Amino acid sequence: MFKMNSRLTLLILGIVSISFSVFSKYSTAFNNDRRIIEQRLATYSQRLLLIRTKMTSSSEWTQNDTDHAEEARKKLGIWPLDEYNVKLLNEVHPRDYVSEKEPYTEYDLIAIGAGAGGLVSSKQSARRGAKSAMISEALAGGDCLNVGCVPSKALIRSARAVSQVRKAGEFGIIIKGEVVVDFPKVMERLRQKRAAIAPADGHSGTESAGTHVYQGRARLTGPNTLEVNGQTLKFKNCILATGGRPFIPNVIPGLKEAPYTTNEELFNLVVLPPRMVILGAGVVALEMAQSFALLGSKVTVINRSSRLFESKAGDPEAAKIIQTELEKDGVTFLSKAKVENVETLVEADNDQHPLPLMKIKVADQTLECECLLIATGRMANVENCGLETGGVEFQIGKGVVVDDYARSISNPNVYAVGDCCAGVPRLTHMSGEMAKLVVQNSLANDDWKLSSLVVPAVAYTEPEFATVGISSEGQAEIEGVKCEVYRAGLEHNDRAILENSNVGFCKIIVKKGSDEILGATIVAERAGEMINEVSLAMKNNIGLYAIGRNIHPYPTTGEAVMGCGIQYINKHLPRFDEN
Repeated sequence: MFKMNSRLTLLILGIVSISFSVFSKYSTAFNNDRRIIEQRLATYSQRLLLIRTKMTSSSEWTQNDTDHAEEARKKLGIWPLDEYNVKLLNEVHPRDYVSEKEPYTEYDLIAIGAGAGGLVSSKQSARRGAKSAMISEALAGGDCLNVGCVPSKALIRSARAVSQVRKAGEFGIIIKGEVVVDFPKVMERLRQKRAAIAPADGHSGTESAGTHVYQGRARLTGPNTLEVNGQTLKFKNCILATGGRPFIPNVIPGLKEAPYTTNEELFNLVVLPPRMVILGAGVVALEMAQSFALLGSKVTVINRSSRLFESKAGDPEAAKIIQTELEKDGVTFLSKAKVENVETLVEADNDQHPLPLMKIKVADQTLECECLLIATGRMANVENCGLETGGVEFQIGKGVVVDDYARSISNPNVYAVGDCCAGVPRLTHMSGEMAKLVVQNSLANDDWKLSSLVVPAVAYTEPEFATVGISSEGQAEIEGVKCEVYRAGLEHNDRAILENSNVGFCKIIVKKGSDEILGATIVAERAGEMINEVSLAMKNNIGLYAIGRNIHPYPTTGEAVMGCGIQYINKHLPRFDEN
């Protein structure tokens, strides 16, 4: 990362260091600044040490280096180290990374974490003129880029291609011969697309925005100080954006010792598991179940509830449609099921057994699989961050406790965003929006509130399942809200009929006796795009009547949203046959 010759840089910094030493010793005019001088000397000394390190080690990952491959796998959880993962890592975790920028005496904002929350808060504050820094321990881009949204959607796209090829005959397209899934090629495409997106989250791009990037583990050392790589940084505001990790149940015998998989390892696969068992039935579970089934795995989903989305009072009709469509693609569901034991039969190795073999006992059934995917939720990363020393209140698993301004309830200098924050949806777009909120509140002394946010969520199954706000009558009942539901089915939607995808609906829930929108559930091929109209209406207090009066292009699946509004209008318009 250094542009000057390392020896020349050493010489220059050495001269500067000696000069400061002499200056601080003999100048009486600046005795009061001795502490500042000593801090700068410490910084220069550390930089000298880091430069010496860089003189004996590479700053880039390379493809054909077994030591690099082992380091990437053990330290960062990334493999294989092919050309695409090399490109990824050189962006989001360069080896021996040291910023060329001189640290500020005090930062206006420091973000701990380099996922959506850390990237947005540090970059946005720097672009607006603040002295900002971001501390990245593992992979910049966080879960979303590396082990979440991005790779999963790449995999989903390949799986959808399989589905489209299988259904080609319905459109008069005859494909002769067997359709073969090249799984290694599928995963190579995944890595290629992820690497192509990585520069947006890479260190160089973040530094170009004006942010100082530190690579290492950060820990709070006081109410307005932290330590990273042995260096103390002072801040006016700190943003905790440390993210989350998969929750692993600790009550299942044998699970802890088993070679199970989570989303953190899944996208490293290079061999298709013949059999996959998924523990959990949330978004990650459903997306991966359908994808791997289409790609050729025999997939079984173990759901402890009696139906999908039951734990969150999700729409029962949506649950039935999604399960039915996944079953058509080969997914088996075990409902009201409990895993009693996990037994490891074969450990994976690089030679005879590229995949492990496990046996899972569920009631009176025994399932064998080469991949056991744990998708039972997430927990906050709050341990070993110095939160106790920094006076930041938190709850293990749940996260940092904040007020409606995303500010720590116990340390007003500290804010929290995203998965490490208690009581908020664990979604990438929520992290990004919270980051904007805390920048405005912390640096502009504004009062943006978490309670004002309208947050949609999407499961990218086929069809997609999108929700926002109060998304079902059951949820409204739990929250004690009286409501009315307006439904437009896709069975009569012309565009959906023409696309052979007219299974689904749009339901909009309004406050009883008004057109105030409380929420919605949409099941459709592009539900994730359709839900935005409802979210925008809710955010800006636009009622269902206005949606019904808004002209939608024909033919579009989005007309289903308008259809709910038309139903509301028709219900409340006066009749012409009444006096």
